[in-house]
Amino acid sequence: MAQREIMELDVKKLHPLSPEVISRQPTINIGLIGHVAHGKTTVVRAISGIQTTRFKCELERNITVKLGYANAKIYKCEEESCPQPLCYKSYGSGKEDNPACDVPGFKNCRMRLNRHVSFVDCPGHEILMTRMLSGATIMDGAFLLIAANESCPQPQTLEHLSAVDILKLQNLIVLQNKVDMVQEDQARNQYKAIREFLKGTVAEGAPVVPISSQLNYNIDSVCEYITKIPIPKRDFVSPPHMIVVRSFDVNKPGCGISDMKGGVVGGTITKGVLKVNQIVELRPGIIDKNADGKTICKPIYSRIMSLFAEQNKLQFAVPGGLIGVGTSMDPTLSRSDKLVGQVLGDVGTLPEVYIKLKIRNIKLLHRHVGVEKNDTGKQVSNLAKGEVLMLNILSMATGANIITVRKDCVTLQLTAPVCTGIAEKVVLSRRVGGHWRLIG
Repeated sequence: MAQREIMELDVKKLHPLSPEVISRQPTINIGLIGHVAHGKTTVVRAISGIQTTRFKCELERNITVKLGYANAKIYKCEEESCPQPLCYKSYGSGKEDNPACDVPGFKNCRMRLNRHVSFVDCPGHEILMTRMLSGATIMDGAFLLIAANESCPQPQTLEHLSAVDILKLQNLIVLQNKVDMVQEDQARNQYKAIREFLKGTVAEGAPVVPISSQLNYNIDSVCEYITKIPIPKRDFVSPPHMIVVRSFDVNKPGCGISDMKGGVVGGTITKGVLKVNQIVELRPGIIDKNADGKTICKPIYSRIMSLFAEQNKLQFAVPGGLIGVGTSMDPTLSRSDKLVGQVLGDVGTLPEVYIKLKIRNIKLLHRHVGVEKNDTGKQVSNLAKGEVLMLNILSMATGANIITVRKDCVTLQLTAPVCTGIAEKVVLSRRVGGHWRLIG
């Protein structure tokens, strides 16, 4: 893999597809969305070789509970006559840049690294919708999983698609999974049902790819479509700005003081470049209340001790892809995702922290989606003063109480402070049937 040295770094010359960048770090985030048990985690494993369900509660229930993550490299054979889509191949993030082609008749040819991607595996269960929304804010594209052995659409298929529609997410690819479990005519009929379902949505013109993630059937076609997802324009020059989606304490019980490591945060850089030994700030930071009961926020200042893209050690990290940042902060601050929703960046360059927000240009859904059958199709009522909502801003999910309502503008008192810029998109959820449901 290409070496990356800080001393030789000129950020103005960097590009998301620069060899020294994609050799070690992913530069695009692809989300996996759809109904529970439609195969999102299995697709990630088929492409990257990584099982994203790691926690005990996930393994026991066989569902994704927290945001899963994995990186993969997508290659294409350098020999133009190599047949498509067999010429496309995926490997883990640690693979060399020019492996040998494994297509019969072309094994003397080499493959070229085309993309290095991060996958964001979102929970599909209805009670975990807010976590899906947190993951959706960092996606550059998405796979919408639809199981061939179930009717289309399922409740969370519709709800997840509505969410990415609200967030204006482009570059959607629909994967018709589990085609090995149905007859060919059933798969064709469901394909027609999928096309009908997608009409009038953001995914209307999206390709529908039949696959079997368990059998690795047609995964090479999925890799080909990944290479067609355009890389968003990235800002390498501005002060760095990173959205935190996970945080950890990596120290094991009984770890000695001399061996103890600082807290680790994971997320994606939206602009700028982070470097090892850089002093950074996290906002809102430590949240507390004074003697009067007023919320106060103390930013966390720390030094970057290490940067990782899975097992690839980095000297600098650029926008796009999921990055792990090892810091010098007290690891108790980052334990058990305590810092999810925070923003990391250069000291003094981050946006302001707010406990009260005014939201303009609110667009509510016409009808509820993803709810029980007896509630499906019910019209979404207007917002009301005193109502409690759930807000998703970047990766932060927080409750909010409506203070005032005026046409398409509302003022809200947040239950937890949020660090955000002006004109940031906000997703609203309302309590319906005991669960938070997307409304606008």
